[in-house]
Amino acid sequence: MSPREGLIDQLEGVLASNDLSRRAQVLRSVTDLFVHGSGRFTDDQIDLFDEVMGKLIENIELAARVAFGSRMATVADAPGKVIRTLAFDDAIEVAAPVLTHSVRLDDATLAENARTRGQGHLLAISGRSVLAEAVTDILVDRGNDQVVASTAGNRGAKFSTSGMSTLVRRAQHNGDLALCVWSRPDIPRHDLARLFARASEVVRGRLEVANPRRAALIRAAVAEASDEMLALARAGSDEHAQAQAHVRSLHSFGLLDEMRLQEFAREGSYDKTAVALSLMCDLPIGLIERALAQDDPEQLIVFAKASDLTWESAKAMITVQAGRGGVTKQRLDECFASFFRLQPKTARAALQFYRLREKASGGSAH
Repeated sequence: MSPREGLIDQLEGVLASNDLSRRAQVLRSVTDLFVHGSGRFTDDQIDLFDEVMGKLIENIELAARVAFGSRMATVADAPGKVIRTLAFDDAIEVAAPVLTHSVRLDDATLAENARTRGQGHLLAISGRSVLAEAVTDILVDRGNDQVVASTAGNRGAKFSTSGMSTLVRRAQHNGDLALCVWSRPDIPRHDLARLFARASEVVRGRLEVANPRRAALIRAAVAEASDEMLALARAGSDEHAQAQAHVRSLHSFGLLDEMRLQEFAREGSYDKTAVALSLMCDLPIGLIERALAQDDPEQLIVFAKASDLTWESAKAMITVQAGRGGVTKQRLDECFASFFRLQPKTARAALQFYRLREKASGGSAH
């Protein structure tokens, strides 16, 4: 007797020994048989179980499906079609264990599930030990705040460039999510700086509306808290430490010039550009990072003009400020007009004001 025939006899025996109207009991018996033999079945035998289990779960009550899904979720060689059926079950109690734990679900199936099912299904997927970019792209786009926070807090989740941008954008108006994003080691510091700047503005605005009489104090307190967060992000960044050492070395040997600054900006190095501009303008790195994190390029134009930099340098820095979204031709044309309209004397006076203000507030050092 072949292994398949032997297994068929066992399955037929289980089915024959019970009233087929009692599907849940039969399913438990078949599940017991599979779980006890897991790891020893051939592909052909697993396909047979797939067929039998698939028929049995077609018309059974919710409680039986929940119990079945919980057992099969952690079985490494669980039948593929049955696992898919469970994952797409409308009842989240059935689908969740499978979506979170089953290794039998590939990325394409998870992505399809995330695109077509509800928030409960998305939340279950977000808890998997490993999440590919194709899946997280959908989770951060379709998911509610709870789903996105769970995904952001998952250390096994990987994010595409687009997914990362969406994550940071959504965190700008959500304090809890902002903390989840801040704690991820794979979030580029440029995105972190933008997140702190935007989130701080949202928080500041809400507090000022609630208590207009204390607007000045609120503005100062929020700015200080944002600077502290940025300083912590710098302190924990190997990339920033390496950039600082490299740029400071160039500066000490008199090799840090406009061409170097343009080179850093054009290669998209946020940290090198920030450190270089800080040294060339004699301004705290915290102020430079805030300027690069803003939407308004006015400060960058002032820094460039006051330091006798050309429009090419200003444009390169504005491009770094824009980040992955890029900068439109219309915006560049407006900045170009502002750059040439600004008088060097006025720019130098503004730069001196920035220095005095940062010194008075104890701004971050270079």
